[in-house]
Amino acid sequence: MTELSFFTPEEKVLFRSRYKELLGCLYQFLEKEDIHKMRELMQQVVVQDCYGRDKNGINGLLRNIETALIAASEIGLRRAPVIALLLYRPVFKKIVKLEEVEKQFDKDVALIISRLLKTSDLYARNTAVNSENFHRLLFSFAEDVRVILLMIADRLYMMRIGKQLTSDNDRIRLATEVSYLYAPLAHRLGFYKIKGELEDLSLKYLDPKQFAFIKKKLNETKRSRDAYIAEFIAPVQKKLEEVGFNFDIKGRTKSIHSINNKLKKQKIDFEDVYDLFAIRIILDMPNATKEKERADCWQVYSIVTAMYQPNPKRMKDWISIPKNNGYESLHATVLGPQNRWVEVQIRTRRMDEIAESGLAAHWKYKGVKEEMGLDEFLTNVRMALESTDLDPMDLMKNFKMDLYKDEIYVFTPKGELLKLPVGATVLDFAFAIHTDLGSKCVSGKVNDKNVPIRQVLHNGDTVSVVTSPAQSPKRDWLSFAATSKARIKIKQALREEAAKSADFAKEMLQRRFKNRKIEMDEGVFLRYIKKKGYKTVTDFYLDLAEEHLDPNSVIEEYLDTEQKEKELTVHHTEIRSAEEFVTTTEMEEISRKQDVLVIDKDLTGIEYKLAKCCNPIFGDEIFGFVSTNGIKIHRKSCPNEQQMRERFGYRMIDARWSGKEGAGDIVNLRIIGRDDITIVTNITSVISKEAGVTLRSLNIDTVDAFFRGHFSVLVKSTNALAQLVGKIKAVKGVKTVERLNQ
Repeated sequence: MTELSFFTPEEKVLFRSRYKELLGCLYQFLEKEDIHKMRELMQQVVVQDCYGRDKNGINGLLRNIETALIAASEIGLRRAPVIALLLYRPVFKKIVKLEEVEKQFDKDVALIISRLLKTSDLYARNTAVNSENFHRLLFSFAEDVRVILLMIADRLYMMRIGKQLTSDNDRIRLATEVSYLYAPLAHRLGFYKIKGELEDLSLKYLDPKQFAFIKKKLNETKRSRDAYIAEFIAPVQKKLEEVGFNFDIKGRTKSIHSINNKLKKQKIDFEDVYDLFAIRIILDMPNATKEKERADCWQVYSIVTAMYQPNPKRMKDWISIPKNNGYESLHATVLGPQNRWVEVQIRTRRMDEIAESGLAAHWKYKGVKEEMGLDEFLTNVRMALESTDLDPMDLMKNFKMDLYKDEIYVFTPKGELLKLPVGATVLDFAFAIHTDLGSKCVSGKVNDKNVPIRQVLHNGDTVSVVTSPAQSPKRDWLSFAATSKARIKIKQALREEAAKSADFAKEMLQRRFKNRKIEMDEGVFLRYIKKKGYKTVTDFYLDLAEEHLDPNSVIEEYLDTEQKEKELTVHHTEIRSAEEFVTTTEMEEISRKQDVLVIDKDLTGIEYKLAKCCNPIFGDEIFGFVSTNGIKIHRKSCPNEQQMRERFGYRMIDARWSGKEGAGDIVNLRIIGRDDITIVTNITSVISKEAGVTLRSLNIDTVDAFFRGHFSVLVKSTNALAQLVGKIKAVKGVKTVERLNQ
C-alpha cells in the first residue's frame, strides 16, 4: 500500500504494521485480485477525504484497519465482512456505489455493507441504547450476525483508545453503550475474552475511582495470591505428572468488573472476597475421543478431590451432559490451604478453546437470561462455527437474524422505540401511545409521508399521529386494528357511544309516550321488544336512535300488543313474562314489609319478595330487581345475575340487610356421604339441636354405596347457616355439604 500524506509518522508506521498483520490473517481466504482491487479503491477514496479525522482526531482509515484486524484475528471473521468493513465508509459517503462494490467483489460484500448502512441509520435516530427494545431492533436491522460481530470489533477498538476521546461525555456515552449492549452481545455469542475486556474498560470510564481501587488492591495482593496459587498447585501438579498427564495448570484472576459486581451484590469489603481467582487444569489430548476426554477429566477430578475436601453442593458436571450451548467442563469447589475455598476447572484443550474463543454460546454459563428464539439461533451459529466440513464464515451467510419475525419496532418522533406486532397500523401505534390519541386519530405520518390510519407499519418506521377533536372510534376500525389494546379500546368506546345513543332514544320515546298521555307498562313493553326479535333492550333503542325504527310506529305497535294481552287475560289465566326468569314458589309469593331490608336509597318498609332462583337469607350480599310484580330480592351470586344485568341493568337496585334478623328463610342443602343407616339420623339430630334452625323437608337417594340427601332448613342468617354446615361436615361419613340455589 502506498504512503498516505494524511498519516502522522507514528500512524504511518502503525498502519503498515497493522496492514501486514491483516493480510497475514486473511491471505488464504482472499481471492486473487482482492488485494489489488482494494488498494486501488482505497487510494481513490482517500484523496477525496473519505477517511478524514473525526472530532477526536482519530484517523478514519487507521480506525478501519485496526477494527478489521480485531474482526479477523480475535473474532475470526474472513474475507467478505472484512472487505465490507473497509469499504463501508466510502459507500456511506456516496463516494463509491454499492453496485460498483458488487461488481468489483461480490454480492455478499455489498449485502453486508447495505446492512451496516441500515444499522448506522438506526444510530442516526439518536435512540437510547438502554431502551429495552433497542437490541431487538438492532438484530432486525443487522439481519446478519457478521454485522453484529463487526460492530463489536469497532466498539472494542474505540474502548481501547478511549483516552483519546477529547470529550468526557463522549467517553461516558460510549462506555454506557458498550456496558449495556455490546458486552452482553459478546457474552451471548460466547466471546468471553472480548466480553471481559469490554466490561473492564466500561467500568474504567464509568467509575474510574472504583476501577482504580480494585486494580490497586489486586496489585497489592498479587504476591500473596501468586504464592497461594503456587502452594495449591504444587501437590496437584506433582501427582498429575506421576500419573502421566500432559497438561497446563494455572490460576486465573477474575475480571475487575466481576469482582466489582461481587462487592456490590454481597455488600462486602475487598478483603472478604475469597474467590478472586480460579485454578484451571487443561489437559493436552490431541485426537482423543470425547469418551477418553471425559474419562481423563474425571480421573483428574478424583485426584484433586482426594487432596482437597470438595463442596458437593458446588460441583458442576458439564462433561457428562454438556450445556446446550456446547460448554464442557468440570467445576469443583474445594477447601484448599488455610481453609480457603478454591474453584477448580478441569477441561481439555479442545474444551478450553471452545469456551475461551467464542465458539460456544458462553452466556448461559454465566446465567444470563435470553429472549425466546435467540438461544436456538445462536446454537446454530455455534454449530456452524464448529463445523469442520465447510468454512464457518460461509455458513454464517445463511444465518439471517429474523429472531423477532412476529414483532416490529417503530420510532416516535422523539426517537423512542415502540414494539408492535407484525401487521400493526398507524391506528395501533396511536392507541399504544395513549387511548385518547387513538380515539382522535384521523391520519398519520410515516417517515414524513402522509398516510391513512390503516397504513401497515414496518421495522424502523418513524411514526407520528394526526388527530382531530371531532374524531371518534368507528366500527370499521376493528377490521384493521391488529393489537388487542386498540381493539379493546375501540369496542369500549363503541359500547359507551351506543349506551349514550340508547339512553337518548329511551328518553325521546318516553317523552313521546308522555305527550300522548300513555302509561307504559314495562312488562308489556319488554315483551313487545322481544317479539320484534331484539336480543337486548339496548339493540332496540340503538335502532331507534339510528332511525331504523319510527317512534310513532313503535307506540302504535305497543298499544296493539297491550290490547291483545288484555283480551287474552280475560279468557285465560295471567301470562307470566319470560323476563321474570324463574317461576315463583309458595315461599317466594310471601310479600314482606318488615324492616329487615334497606332498599335503594335508604328506603325501608317496602314490600318485597325473595327470589327462588337463589334463595337469599339474612347476611347474604343482595340486590333488588324491579319486576312487573314488585321488587324481588336476589343474592349477588345468583346464577341469573349476569343475564339480568345485561338485559335489564336499569331495573337493578341496591339492597342490604338492616341489621335485624328476620323470622328465618328456607335454605336447600345437598349432602353427599357414605351410605350408612345411621348417617341420616345423625344429620337430622344435628339440625334439630341447632338453635334457630328448623328442618322443613328432606329427600334421600342412594347410588353406588353413596347417599345423596336434599335437606330444606329454615335458618335466620348466613352466620347460623355457616355454623350448621360446619357441624354437619363433622358428622362421620359426610363427604360434602353444598348450599343450592333452589
